[in-house]
This record gives sequence, C-alpha cells and structure tokens, in this order.
Amino acid sequence: MESTHLSQEPKMQTNIHDCLWSVKHEGCASEGRQDACPSGVFRTYFSDMLSHREDKDQRLMVEIDGSYLEGGGAILRVAAGLSAVTGRPLRVSHIRAGRKNPGLRVQHLEGLKAIAALCSGRLVNARIRSTEIELHPGAIEAKELQVTISTAGSIGLLFQSLKLPICMAAGDVIVTVNGGATFAKWAPPVPYIQNVLLPVLGQMGYSAEIEIQRHGFYPIGGAETKIVAHPCRNLQPLSLTDVGVLKDIRGMSIASEHLQKPKVAERQAEAAMKLLRVKGLKATIESQYVDAACPGSGIVLWVHTSTGTVLGFDALGERGKPSELVGEEAARGLINAIESGAAVDNHLSDMLLIFIALARGKSAILCPKLTDHAKTNMYVIEKFLPVKFQIAEDRNTLIECSGSPPV
Repeated sequence: MESTHLSQEPKMQTNIHDCLWSVKHEGCASEGRQDACPSGVFRTYFSDMLSHREDKDQRLMVEIDGSYLEGGGAILRVAAGLSAVTGRPLRVSHIRAGRKNPGLRVQHLEGLKAIAALCSGRLVNARIRSTEIELHPGAIEAKELQVTISTAGSIGLLFQSLKLPICMAAGDVIVTVNGGATFAKWAPPVPYIQNVLLPVLGQMGYSAEIEIQRHGFYPIGGAETKIVAHPCRNLQPLSLTDVGVLKDIRGMSIASEHLQKPKVAERQAEAAMKLLRVKGLKATIESQYVDAACPGSGIVLWVHTSTGTVLGFDALGERGKPSELVGEEAARGLINAIESGAAVDNHLSDMLLIFIALARGKSAILCPKLTDHAKTNMYVIEKFLPVKFQIAEDRNTLIECSGSPPV
C-alpha cells in the first residue's frame, strides 16, 4: 500500500540529468578509466533525451490562471484531476491570487499530493503558500493509497479532487483516509456525497463508495474513512432537466457524543422537520450520535423525485449557533432548491460538470443558477478537452455539453 502523509512539505525535485551524469562520471573515475566515459557523448545523449521530453511536455502543457473568477481551490481540484486522466502536464499560476492568504493552503496541497500518488505523477513547486505549481502525470493504476490528513481538512474536498481519476484505473482503487473532517466549512459533508452526488453519478455508470468509520469535526478532525472506486471509463450521458414529482425527503442529523446531553442532533432534526411541514413537506430525519475527537454537528437533507434526480442541502453546527438555526438553515436551503423547479441543486451541478464533459453523448442538466464555481469549472474543463458548454439562462439555467470520452 502506498502511503502519503499530507502535512509534510514535498521533497525537492532532483535534476535527472545531473544525477545520471554524476553517477556515470564518478563511477568511471573511481575505476581509473576516465577515457571509458566520453563525457561529451554522454552529456549530449542525455541532454538531447531530456530536452526532447521537456519540449514534448511544453507542447502538451495546459496553462491555467489560478486567479480566474472566484480563484479558489476548485481550480486546482478540477485541473489536477483532468491532468491525471488526460495525461497532459499542468501548470497553474497565480494560485488564489486575490485571497487574503494567497497560494496553496494545507487542504489544496493534500489534494495535489493524493492525485500525484494515484497517477505516479511528479509535482513541482508544491508547497504551502506556493502561487505556481506543475503536475507531470504518469499512468493511473489500480492501487491502494493511504492518505493522512493531520488537520481538520475536508474529506469532501479531498474526494472532489480524486473523484474523477479514481474511476479511470483498470481495477479498483482503494483510498484509506486517516484524519480530516467529515463536516467542514465551505465544503460538502461526506453524507451529502454519499446520498446526493454518488446516486446521481451512478446513473452515468460511476461506481464508488465512501465508508465513514469515524466522524471528524473542526477544529481537530480525526475522522477515519475509506473510499472504494470501481473502474468506469465509459461514462453515460446524463439528462436531468425535469424535477418531476417529489417522492420522499430524508436526512441525517449528526452530532458528536459530547453533545448528546443537550440533544443537539434531535433539536437540529426537529427544527428542520418543523420548517418543512410549514411548506407541506414531510421528512424522515435520522438523529445520530457518533464518536469523534471533538464536539461538532451537522445536518444533511435530500429529496428523491420521480425522474430519478436528487436535490440536497446541508448545514454545519458551530459554537454559539443554536441547534435550531442549524436545522432551519438546512431546511430552508432544501425548500429553495425544490421551489426553484430545477432538477439539480447548485452544489451538485458544479460537481457534475467534469463528468458530463467526459461522457459518451450529449448531457443536459437544469440548475437554479450559473454560479462562479460552475463558470470556473467550465473554464478549466474547456482548457483540457475539446468540448463547449452551452448555457441557456431563464428562470433556471440549462447547461448542455456533448462529451469527449477519454481515449
């Protein structure tokens, strides 16, 4: 099993030409046969070989402006995943240039290292606060990876980085994640991925599971999860333009055992169900207390419809935020998604774009609005693939794309 510890700085890259020349030259000298090692020929041969490879890399290199639109980590996640799948080297510059703390943060570096490990790739300049990185991918292989997240970084965002390349191997890919948070700020919680994203991707032939062995919350993290992905290089097109009739609303209200006495999980669930009832909507929400390294809570709601789509929304508990407000926030978000008349929620539409761009045929999804996240993802995807997204904005936004499957 390969192991990558994501809190450490990557080792400095060694210049291959210098390494090979040093070994050959010193080996000849130690045997007293300087004439047996024609330095000019040797240097010229390897210089030409490396120069040819570097020229080829430069021709195939995809250049991405990391400050484009929202200029966040999504650019890195989408670009690195496509680099691994297409085999094209990647350079991202101006990473998070407009942010308060520009450059790579820990969670971005974690995703890059995991992708590089998956495709036996080489990262250049990948370190904390770096504003430019390169990824030179190798082949994606069926393998087992062990990833360690020493912070409360989002496991959901790690999955966002890996979700495409892990299904492009010839066999199963197993990723064991030690550490991180199943619920984190500004990131999809793992139960959202399990109950909203994966069922919809399943309609395209995608097959993966995430097993939560231990939950983790901010600020300590400490989760234990396992991702198992099965090969799927033949993605089917997706058509989700009609929301249909609502079938049932379900949810999970989760809190650490530290919060069992004040009944945080029940209060989140009851507040969500109360607000949904006002709109004539009945929901079944499971309250659950889990072992965790620190106190924390969250709630995820989702609705199944007659056309096979799934809409979802989530909310995160925070210190000083009443549990009732957490439940109401999730319910209000789901109500807005339902009342929009769209077939997918905005978060889901962002996550689907990279897959419909690689599907065999034309896909169409109807979402409430075109977000900056979606525009950013389209910008990156169109840099890598010969596809063009067609957008029609009215009450909702229709996104269409004829995919370009991987070779």
